[in-house]
Amino acid sequence: MIWWSEMLRFVFLAACLAIANGATPLDAVLRAGVEEHGIPGVVAIVATPDAIVYQGVFGKRETTGSVPMTDDTIFRIFSMTKPVTSVAIMQLVEQGKLKLDDPAGKWLPSLSSPKILEGFENGQPKMRAATKAITVRQLLTHTSGLVYNLFDKDLRDYQARHGVSADQDPLLFEPGTRWEYGTSTDRLGKLVEAISGMRLEDYFQKNILKPLDMSDTSFNVPGEKVSRLASLHERQSDGNLREQPRKAPPPAKSYSGGGGLYSTAGDYVKFMQMLLRGGAAGKTRILQEKTVAMMAQNQIGDLQAGRLTSALPAYSNDVDFHPGFVDKFGLGFLINPVAYEGGRSKGSLAWAGLANTYFWIDPAKKVCAVVMMQLLPFADKEGIALLRNFEREVYQGR
Repeated sequence: MIWWSEMLRFVFLAACLAIANGATPLDAVLRAGVEEHGIPGVVAIVATPDAIVYQGVFGKRETTGSVPMTDDTIFRIFSMTKPVTSVAIMQLVEQGKLKLDDPAGKWLPSLSSPKILEGFENGQPKMRAATKAITVRQLLTHTSGLVYNLFDKDLRDYQARHGVSADQDPLLFEPGTRWEYGTSTDRLGKLVEAISGMRLEDYFQKNILKPLDMSDTSFNVPGEKVSRLASLHERQSDGNLREQPRKAPPPAKSYSGGGGLYSTAGDYVKFMQMLLRGGAAGKTRILQEKTVAMMAQNQIGDLQAGRLTSALPAYSNDVDFHPGFVDKFGLGFLINPVAYEGGRSKGSLAWAGLANTYFWIDPAKKVCAVVMMQLLPFADKEGIALLRNFEREVYQGR
């Protein structure tokens, strides 16, 4: 009954907002982001478990050619791939093919004897063997010690001397002792392939994407869909945006569980709605309800998640998803233990993609939302402002 009343409330809200020419408060937020704050284009959707209650499309898909944004625009969703990979891993857990506290090195030899980088001496890296094995749970929660050079200067300096090789990167801390965002989910993608015997694209399509009717989500963009791909913009030091020429992405030769999917806002909402429904997709079940509940629980104890200092400002600004508060991490999702003021409930799930695509799932109020833009660096000031203003309007009056 609570679930049904929440759905009716959101549907009623959408109906009340649908005034002449579609000018709603949510429209106003998105339009202002484009017309007043220079966001090239945006698609945003708000949904309940079984209905889309708001969809807004503003700006340009391609600014140079003045091609308007459309609701079926395809975006590079980068790290919004990670929750899909996490769901795949949990499917394998449900099938008994692995356990959360199994050592990942059981299937991935590159993780069987990890080394920890403890700094540099006379220009040479100081390394020691890790005393603990990396577990599947730690890969899901970004407590494995594997980090991104995007947010870690020590790893960036190491790679500058020894080259970039994801399979050979050292850890930056003992597994389980810290939260730091990194390549853990890339390794989970390899784990899915090793256990299932399938390429990650094929596994996703068979077990997640096709059952959810996510027909525009893939590691590849077919030729007939390239015209729907949003251009990527880069913010320059003077604040202006430079558009990258739009061209067909080359076919993927390998698949990363940490990033690489292309998708639409409408497709990704189907994935979020599945989680709001406790893993159900019509008559098909993607995950068991108890598994979804476990993914939404804090899995990192007293550790703090969600704060990152950029080591490569061209790609990301500093990140603090919930300023002034200590966020947690579940099995694939950031969790806010307290409510956002005027926004999502405590216990909501969220993550994002490098090109300023964002989502949140609010199990308490049975609502989810996605906001997709396409610009660098991550955590763009104007993009974050649009996201926050949009969220406040979604929850206005609650």
